[in-house]
Formats: sequence, C-alpha cells, structure tokens
Amino acid sequence: MTEEFTQSKLDRCISCGYCLPACPTYQLTGAEESSPRGRITLMRAVQEDRMPKQNLLAESSFCLGCRACEPVCPAGVEYGVLLEEMREMVWQGKNRPLLVRGLLALVKTRWRVRLIGLFSPTGRRRNANANLHLMLGCFERSLFPKVSRTLHQIAPEVSITRKQGCCGALHAHNGELKLGTEMAEKLGQDLNGTILTTAGGCAVHLTSVLGRDRVREFSEWWTSKSMTLRPIERDGVRLRVGFQDSCHLRNGLGIYKEPRTILKQIGDYIEIPNASGCCGAAGSYAILQKANSRKVIAPKVDAIRGLNLDYIATVNPGCTRQLAKELKRAGIKTKVVHISELISRAIS
Repeated sequence: MTEEFTQSKLDRCISCGYCLPACPTYQLTGAEESSPRGRITLMRAVQEDRMPKQNLLAESSFCLGCRACEPVCPAGVEYGVLLEEMREMVWQGKNRPLLVRGLLALVKTRWRVRLIGLFSPTGRRRNANANLHLMLGCFERSLFPKVSRTLHQIAPEVSITRKQGCCGALHAHNGELKLGTEMAEKLGQDLNGTILTTAGGCAVHLTSVLGRDRVREFSEWWTSKSMTLRPIERDGVRLRVGFQDSCHLRNGLGIYKEPRTILKQIGDYIEIPNASGCCGAAGSYAILQKANSRKVIAPKVDAIRGLNLDYIATVNPGCTRQLAKELKRAGIKTKVVHISELISRAIS
C-alpha cells in the first residue's frame, strides 16, 4: 500500500452521499467522480495501488476546495485536508500550472511580498498594541489597498507593520503543503499575539497551523467589540446591503453570523440566495478554471440582478474580485466592498 494520504481521514468517509447536494462541481456535472465522495473513492484507489496517482490530476484541478461538504458530513470527514494532500501529490513538476508556479514564487519570500504592495497606498505603519497585529494580505495589498487603510482608520488599537511575509495559504492550497505550514509558522513568529486578518482563506490556514487562539478574522473580531453602528442612508432611505460568505471562513471556522450581525445594523440587509455557496473565486481557481468558475457564479449573478442592492459586502479579497468582475460583466451596478469599508461609513 502507498501511504500518500492520511489513512484515518480516508477511513472516515462512509460514502453516505450527504456531500453531493452541497458540492458545486457535482451540481455542474452530476458526475460521481466530481463529488467529494467520488474523489475520496479515487484517493482510496491510489492509496491501495489500484490506480496511478496521475489519474487524480483532473479532479484535483476541477475541485474548488470550498469545503462545503464538511459541515454537512455526518462522519466529520476533513475533506479540505485530503484535497491538499492530493494536490501535494499530483501538482508537481509539469503537472503544476505555470501560472501557479509564478504566483507561488512571487509570494515565497518576504521581500517579494513587500514588493507587491510597494506602490499601493496601504495602511501606514503603526505600533499600537504589541499583541494585536494586522496581517496584510499578499495580493490584497495591491488589489484592494483600501482595506488596510480602512483598518488603520477604524481600529487604532491594531498594530500594522509592512515587514511581514505570506501566511502560506496559497502554497498549502496549491501543492506545497509543507512550505505553506512553515510560512504560517514564520508569520506567527514575526507577529506577536493575535493576528487579525481580512482574508477568510488566510484565517483558516493560519488557524490550522497556529491555533484558534492566535487568529481572528476581522468581522469576528469587530463583533466582539460590541460597537453600535448607525445606518447608512441615502436621501433618508437605508441602503440595501447583501453579503457573500467566504467558503473557507464559513465551512472551515463556522464564521457567518458575525458579518450578518454587522450588516443588519448598517442597512436593510437582504440575504442573497445561496450566499453560503461558492462564488467560483476559490483562490487561483478563477484564473486556472475560468469557464468553470463562471459557471459556478452564474446563478448567483442572476439572483443578485433582481435584488436591487446598493452594496455587497465580502470578507475575502478573492470573493471581492470575482463578484466585482462578474457583476460588471453582467451590467449590474451593485458595488462590492470589504465589510470594513461599510463599517467605516457607519461610524464616520
């Protein structure tokens, strides 16, 4: 037997099928092998030397890694861990997409990460609480620098330093599990005490390495402050706001009530149909699997079209980028922002 996967995690799956309705790729295809249960069956075949590991490549790439199967699984299968092990096994050498190789190399060292945001007006350096530090997301620094600037404004107790590297989530999710763990450990050494993050995927990865007591996602942390927010109005009418869950945050850490609690104070909160379902961003997925990514988000875009929302709040930069891009493509004028930006308006 080839010990490629953690056997105890494979053994947990009882092939009950509860994961099937929750899986976006199974909903797209109806194919058993494109479900969590089916993929675990393939993993077992490799583990037992009944199938070459190369046969895992297609499904390891097709899977979004959203982990929607985990909350509905009665056996507690840690599918996200198994997926990372599968990608570590097959996403090597020529099997690792060239674009992924470039992204991983770009954030592998601290100086390269700092270079990404060199010309972006991110939150200014500040020594406030020595035991509370903002983690500056690697690509969020460049794509959405306003997020860290907003945190600088509304959370004066949070320390901000530019001398920090990547948390390793991108590596762990794309075939470099060991390096991803080492990078999270290094970040934990560089940032004392609690690490505050504005990216759901990073929060889950950091938690898996450093422990739950070291990591706080922003909406979770803000809710604990118990600060009352005033409604945002336009011409005396409360703005209509919706929310898109971060898959990793909801399915990995169970954080989904907190952002909704915040938004219900800020405006007329409208629940987006299937807000808990993946938007198709899924880290590098939207870049590597463009067609499938658009198929995943298409029903969500159609649902949003009829809601007449002013804003959609997110808690993950990948979700922000995906929604903003696809709503613009569809001609929908709803603005997509990180939840901190709406909080800023509600307290200014």
